[in-house]
Amino acid sequence: MPIHLNDLDVSSEVAGLSSALIVPCNMCPAVTIAVREEKPFIQLFRSFLKSVPFEQHIRDMQSQLSKNGVKTEVFKSNLPHQWFVCMWTSGRRKKLREYARRYEAAIVLGCDTATETVRDSVKSANCKVIEGMEVAGFMNAKLKVRLPCDVTFQDCKIIPITQRKNGEGKSDWHSNHWQ
Repeated sequence: MPIHLNDLDVSSEVAGLSSALIVPCNMCPAVTIAVREEKPFIQLFRSFLKSVPFEQHIRDMQSQLSKNGVKTEVFKSNLPHQWFVCMWTSGRRKKLREYARRYEAAIVLGCDTATETVRDSVKSANCKVIEGMEVAGFMNAKLKVRLPCDVTFQDCKIIPITQRKNGEGKSDWHSNHWQ
């Protein structure tokens, strides 16, 4: 159940800046881009643990930012246990804080919780946090592995994130224990 994300235009947020660190979550945004472009999420024998469509998306973003005079670097997280920004260890967060000191802004490619992780990590680094994507809903899809080990998603639907009003649909246990 990856989260489906929409791109945000960051040009007004980076106006006047000369440097930005792009901080991507490698799961939900990568799935979103692969589905949108109708390409494999991962091709294990061609690019191992990298999502080619997402890598291209990031390069395109860097190119656009460069045209606006903003130098960028990508904060890479190549190990699978580091893919989910929202679940980074304290050591990974510390490393981000150290990197962020060299940049005026950190552009987060991920959901609200990824943005919060980055914001929390860089607050002492005097680095502006910019959301590069916004949550559109949950993605409901069928995972498919095609030869030679291409991981794709089919029959994708975006399911809106709904919020119940005044406890509608909550069980008595939920109402009594979560207040």
